[in-house]
Amino acid sequence: MSQSGSQAAAFFRDVRQSGVVWLVRDDAGSPVPLAADGTRSLPYWSTSARATRAAKIWGNGLRVESMPLDTWRGSDLPAAADEGLLIGINWSGPRLVGWSFTPAEVLGRLAAADRLP
Repeated sequence: MSQSGSQAAAFFRDVRQSGVVWLVRDDAGSPVPLAADGTRSLPYWSTSARATRAAKIWGNGLRVESMPLDTWRGSDLPAAADEGLLIGINWSGPRLVGWSFTPAEVLGRLAAADRLP
């Protein structure tokens, strides 16, 4: 499994167990980086430590915040879909890279994780 694949797997496992997702933001909102293909992703992390590393890499006064998984599912993911954003999952490394999914794909993966023992 690739590094991005293992990070994505960790994301779904961690948020299922904790019931929390983590993001970085400032007073204007969260970063939504533009990819080479012209898409924008709104990144989230599965632990405070992962999000803290991202905030330090990006700098610019970003702070770490948590959100209940149910709120994220019911509010933020549908809003991201309405805005045409992808969802970045546990981006890591010095350039904060990783996989992005459509909000519908994230909801599908969360539903599949809910069915696990």
